[in-house]
Amino acid sequence: MIQDQLIEEIKLIPEDRLPEIYDLIHYFRLGLKQDSTAAPIKSERPIGLAKGGFQVPASFFEPLPADLLDAFEGR
Repeated sequence: MIQDQLIEEIKLIPEDRLPEIYDLIHYFRLGLKQDSTAAPIKSERPIGLAKGGFQVPASFFEPLPADLLDAFEGR
């Protein structure tokens, strides 16, 4: 059984290193518990849900004013 193998491996670890192993096992187990209670992951939203809902104005593609460009460049 895998638990018996784990216990045998743990017995071979030096005493001063056991707290690290305990932390690893403890936090791994807590993560499993949290995963089981977490909300299911929703699938990604399909592309194009807002199609036709708005239109990008032509001014969006016009160059920015010089003073705004300077602000972005820290001048």
